[in-house]
Amino acid sequence: MNSIPSVNLKDFTSGDPVRKQQFVDQIGKAYEEIGFVALKGHLLDDSLVDNLYTEIKNFFSLPLETKHKYEIPGIGGQRGYVSFGKESAKGKKEGDLKEFWHFGQYVEDDAERAKEYPENVNVNELAKFNQVGKEAYQRLEETAKYVLRALALHLGLEETYFDNYIHNGNSILRPIHYPPITQEPDNAVRAAAHGDINLITLLMGAQGRGLQVQNNAGEWIDAIAEPDELMINVGDMLSRHTNNKLKSTIHRVINPPKELWGTSRYSIPFFMHPISEMKLDVLDSCVDDKNPKQFDDITAGQFLDERLRELGLKK
Repeated sequence: MNSIPSVNLKDFTSGDPVRKQQFVDQIGKAYEEIGFVALKGHLLDDSLVDNLYTEIKNFFSLPLETKHKYEIPGIGGQRGYVSFGKESAKGKKEGDLKEFWHFGQYVEDDAERAKEYPENVNVNELAKFNQVGKEAYQRLEETAKYVLRALALHLGLEETYFDNYIHNGNSILRPIHYPPITQEPDNAVRAAAHGDINLITLLMGAQGRGLQVQNNAGEWIDAIAEPDELMINVGDMLSRHTNNKLKSTIHRVINPPKELWGTSRYSIPFFMHPISEMKLDVLDSCVDDKNPKQFDDITAGQFLDERLRELGLKK
């Protein structure tokens, strides 16, 4: 496969069983073959997208000493600000050429679950930043729920199989700023080749070149979304749970041509995580004589902890 398929969520939510099944078949095929789709018909409206970009550009434009106030020690970078070059891809010592922010779950109906997560960090200098971030988080979470319902049907599971696992899940909205490149990078790129940790990732800001996906032949292909599309990919948790039936595809963000080094790039991934006690044990339906069980049993919380240590975000 040499391009990213495009699907429309409105087919799934249309109430028409034929359109709904067509969506399930299309997204299932894409995730078995390349691990990425471009999604139209999501639940973000244009004004919210514009407001979110305005707010994150305002934040990353703040003085460095102001941003550093919001870098919270001891939580593995799971909320607030993470400074430039601090995160590196698994197995790579060079830090990625990016800084980012984390919005986390807004637990409003489970006091015990709320204690499990760090609190979201409020930016005092920007009156709308946190409210706009919360609204975008919740719209993306709702969009992701429907995508996972389609995947449940594709896997032969009950449609709402994932619903209880993702309600109050440990999901993260990560606005990223790739600053202008001021000198020849020393073996570093904006985001080195990696797979995502989580169930699925919904990415805003994949317009224009930069994001690349590795296909089954090992070739790097450009993943470019239309302005009204989200790029959505399978993460390692879902790949593991399905015995690699649904593929967590290696991807990267390459540096731009030298003439564009002076420009910033912004992207906003939403990492859909389940609650920590979800078992990622391989589904029985994904094991047969040709596809023996590939992964040990593990919970989502254990897997996340392991990966944050590998990324250098947790000691």
